[in-house]
Amino acid sequence: MPGKKILMIVDDDKDDRFFFRRAVKQINAGYEVTEAQHGEEALEQLRKADQLPHYIFLDLNMPLMNGKECLAEIKKDEKLKNIPVIIYTTSTYKIDREITNKLGAAYFLTKPTDMNHLPGEIIKAINKVEEITGS
Repeated sequence: MPGKKILMIVDDDKDDRFFFRRAVKQINAGYEVTEAQHGEEALEQLRKADQLPHYIFLDLNMPLMNGKECLAEIKKDEKLKNIPVIIYTTSTYKIDREITNKLGAAYFLTKPTDMNHLPGEIIKAINKVEEITGS
């Protein structure tokens, strides 16, 4: 994962956002993390952004606009559609994986129960996406 990356976390749980930021700092202190609490806020930020994130980590279960709805909107937007979206959820349901894959998610990451494993899981997700996209 060379070079500076911007990662966006979209999650209504402030503790999950905290653990995500902490994990990213462990991976590379130079990486930037932007945050949104739900899909509507994420879309608003993304559409106004001067610099788009390299990856969006998107929770599924959120108020106002859930992750599936947000993913669908991202993939319809010409400015945003090429940003890899990594689903970041507690869900282990096969149907969630299938639906988000059809909607254009690049990877499905189930949140680890032990947050000490989170940095490795984030690296694995990004490496897998880079392998698939060739970036």
